[in-house]
Amino acid sequence: MAAYQIVVLPGDGVGPEIIAEGLKVIRAALKAVSLEVQFTELEIGAARYRRTGTAFGQEDIEKVRKADAVYFGAVGLPDVRLPDGREVQSGYIYRQDLDLYANIRPVKLYKGVESPLKNAQEKGIDYVIFRENTEGLYTFGKGGFRIGNEAAVNPLIISRKGTERIVRAAFQMARRRKGAPEDGIKRVTCVDKSNVVEAYAFFEEVFHEVAKEFPDIQSEHYYTDAMTVMMVQRPWHFDVVVTENMFGDILSDLGAGTIGSLGLAPSAEVGDKHGLFQSIHGSAPDIAGKGIANPIAAILSGAMMFDWLGTKHNDPQAAEVGRRIEKAVETALAKGRVRTPDLGGKNPTGQMTEAIIREMES
Repeated sequence: MAAYQIVVLPGDGVGPEIIAEGLKVIRAALKAVSLEVQFTELEIGAARYRRTGTAFGQEDIEKVRKADAVYFGAVGLPDVRLPDGREVQSGYIYRQDLDLYANIRPVKLYKGVESPLKNAQEKGIDYVIFRENTEGLYTFGKGGFRIGNEAAVNPLIISRKGTERIVRAAFQMARRRKGAPEDGIKRVTCVDKSNVVEAYAFFEEVFHEVAKEFPDIQSEHYYTDAMTVMMVQRPWHFDVVVTENMFGDILSDLGAGTIGSLGLAPSAEVGDKHGLFQSIHGSAPDIAGKGIANPIAAILSGAMMFDWLGTKHNDPQAAEVGRRIEKAVETALAKGRVRTPDLGGKNPTGQMTEAIIREMES
């Protein structure tokens, strides 16, 4: 096929740093395959807003729409605000415009990485959170309205279409996986607060309807508060988790805490046509420019990007790029010779990247 067109959006804070490292690893992995990829970098985010008055341009959205995939850094700076006082963001615009309904967030403990949970390395943590990405309390970004100075209201929207497709995607993923570390059972866990909110009761209802299409996959349900306990006490029980937008945002950060660092947590935001790939952490302006950011989440997001391209286009060469990247990360972490500060080490960002590339080329 023709060259893959990938739009690169470094953004703010550590975004440009980690994306630069991710591109180094991607280019190293591409040397082993016959695959042509063209990268186009665009400026978006708070720094652009401060300079131009807009966080992104319409021409940027058009380029993103035409791309095969988007490689995204991070957006937002605490000292750059919109007129209403909110931080500059742009991610939710792309989610709605491109209909990126599935936010896929792996939670995986790699060998050689210390977890705060007892016996986690022995028992294993390896599950994937499917966060519905276009509905729920985040439907309109940070929208909503105020009633004078006395109250504020945000809509909570759960649709049948939106729920069916995210739940179906979760079950399809479970079919491709090996099952939960605890028992090898392929299962999908629905998480919500259906006991107190009607919209979430509808989410659970649709979940059980879709589950009947997948009799080979075990299905179960937890309330969100109970789920937080299980994620700390028994995370090895989970295989695939599906939940509403806000809950997925919160639970995936908790999951990242159990595997050692947010710096190890990648994500994919995908729809039927488009895909955007980024670390789940933010722009971290407090460490920007210091050369200490962990690039692994961005690097693994790049691996997810090529895995997705391989699946979408039935392209084993693209899938091989993703496989090579993840394998190199896994080996470098297992050896434990290089660690960024968030993992208890003293190595700078670039040395972590170099260690991963060495494993790929060895």
